[in-house]
Amino acid sequence: MTSTTGTHTLNTVRGMLIGTAEVVPGISGGTVALITGVYEDLVTSAGHVVTGIKNAAADLVRGRGFGRAAAEFRRADWGVVAAVLAGMVAAVLVAARLVAPVVEANPVHSYAFFFGLVLASLWVPYSSSGRRWRAGHYVVALAVAVVAFLLSGVPPTDVQPTPPVVMGAAAVAVCALVMPGLSGSFILLTFGLYTTTMAALNDRDLGYIATFAAGAVLGLAFFVKLLQWLLERHHHPTMVVMTGLMLGSLRALWPWQDDDRGLLAPGAAAAPAIGLALLGAAAVVAIIAVEHRIKIRSTPPPPTHGRHRASQR
Repeated sequence: MTSTTGTHTLNTVRGMLIGTAEVVPGISGGTVALITGVYEDLVTSAGHVVTGIKNAAADLVRGRGFGRAAAEFRRADWGVVAAVLAGMVAAVLVAARLVAPVVEANPVHSYAFFFGLVLASLWVPYSSSGRRWRAGHYVVALAVAVVAFLLSGVPPTDVQPTPPVVMGAAAVAVCALVMPGLSGSFILLTFGLYTTTMAALNDRDLGYIATFAAGAVLGLAFFVKLLQWLLERHHHPTMVVMTGLMLGSLRALWPWQDDDRGLLAPGAAAAPAIGLALLGAAAVVAIIAVEHRIKIRSTPPPPTHGRHRASQR
């Protein structure tokens, strides 16, 4: 019981980190999920849930039972999903009121910290691809990084928050949430809906929140199945692409930018920002070390039947 409670608590903390990241434009919740070791569990579980819902709807129309849907739902790791979601929701509501204003008031120092965090986290998809990288993989990652670099430099726009626009922006933003390297908040900032969305969360604007949630569900239903298929069938190339995305998206976190996202050289007082970048990188190294230790502890020891038989002789 204690071990189970500890696992749920740890997953809730992971969800809080993911939710906090999603409030900050430029840093992806998917990146934090990847760092904390729950990314593939969440994507796979979400994929089974989406399939279960589709099966339930199809079987309802055909007058069949819900056996296929129930089987898919059972394949999801609900312990991980529920704990992470609980942490995410709590963190988003708190971070929207506390973290976002701090980032807006101290953009250089805040983004310097996150720049170092994401830079160090490149090691995670690079090392977890499961195969050795070859020259072609580096070329693909570099090409993806160039595309992500250019896209993250697109100047922000200002659109009217009509329901279709809000739903469309939410659908794109939730894909960015799931994909490491892309920031959902950054997408909303590009559409000019970041401030509106944060205000809706703080003011508990249920109409806006419901519209946004509907778009997010639609986007997630499509994208999560694609990502699940890629991770299960083409794990190594997918990790190569993720590494490139994270590398190119670092542009969005460069601390020195103008209002149109043009890159600037570091200012004269850059030392504190550099120190915060190193602190962000150190935080990732610490998280990776903790996750590695947890993984070792949770791995069952090898069987000792042979040694028992030898001692009995």
